[in-house]
Amino acid sequence: MNFEQRLPPGRRAFLVAAGVAVSTTSLIARRVLAAEQASSLPPEILHPPLCALAQLGPPPPIPTGPPRKLTLAWNEAAICTAAVPVAMSQGFFKRYNLDVNYINFAGSTDQLLEAIATGKADGATGMALRWLKPLEQGFDVKLVAGLHSGCMHMLAQRTSGITELSQLRGKIIGVGDMAAPDKNFFGIMLQQHGIDPERDVTWQQFPADLLPLALQKGEAHAITGGDPLTWLWRRNYDLVQVASNMDGPYARLACCVIGLRGNLVRNDQYVADALTRAILEAGAWVADHPDEAGKIFASYAPKAKPAQLATMLREMGHCQQAIGVKFQNQIAQYADLLKLIGVFRQGTDSDRFARRVTANVVA
Repeated sequence: MNFEQRLPPGRRAFLVAAGVAVSTTSLIARRVLAAEQASSLPPEILHPPLCALAQLGPPPPIPTGPPRKLTLAWNEAAICTAAVPVAMSQGFFKRYNLDVNYINFAGSTDQLLEAIATGKADGATGMALRWLKPLEQGFDVKLVAGLHSGCMHMLAQRTSGITELSQLRGKIIGVGDMAAPDKNFFGIMLQQHGIDPERDVTWQQFPADLLPLALQKGEAHAITGGDPLTWLWRRNYDLVQVASNMDGPYARLACCVIGLRGNLVRNDQYVADALTRAILEAGAWVADHPDEAGKIFASYAPKAKPAQLATMLREMGHCQQAIGVKFQNQIAQYADLLKLIGVFRQGTDSDRFARRVTANVVA
């Protein structure tokens, strides 16, 4: 029995819909398999909702007294976390009697997760594909919600003629970080196109702000990254988009997640619920008010104008949220995908892993 056959039907259908290579059969055979199974795919993949905000239900009773003080870590340079400054500026945290202090965290993921696990921070927002491998090692951090989809892009020079992943065999792909979520994601997508992401392409690390120059100098044939940088690179260097995580069914798969300290989840249900709820509600506000959200985020992205930031937010899936069983299944899907490119051990039980690292705090 091959890897594909071992997958539960729902996740197998997701991988087939995504076109991911999940067995040793030829690319043509995989296409035939996809065609044969298309009619049996679940409705949420055949006809996914245009917007899937988390159904949070009634909020918990808000305690009186002094606001609860919390610390939330986030990356100020990433517009995909716009829900965090929006939650502060628009009063979403205050609504739940929370007094949230921000930490701009740009260190390694291991350091961030250790900071949460040891109580230096109560929670954080970040990229699932950056967090999952360290979480496999056992940090006491619980993922509680998927915040949105989108924000990772692969770009090439217009004059190169490269417009599809299938054209990258034998090419050099520039990345800002060899452990970056965009490297993992586009490695998965290359596998989808029958290209071995470790043998058939070369990944080359460059300083993030020099990636477009690497294209111009011919030191890379494509580059990957996240917004706001990639959006600005497309505009300023006349680059074309080869692929993004808004392609196909990935557009409905949350890429940015909310993680909380494990003992906070276990011992303070109200705060875990309220903090998660406030960020998700702020994310929904971003989806409905991209122009206002762009203005709020502008102080963190001085190289971009508020109108440009608003355009970036519109191009992401800020109304694609996930909690509970749906979110747990998405994390299991990611584990399956990471096995395909050798990031996760083949022996890892994806469902057990997802149950261990997720918690439903807004039930």
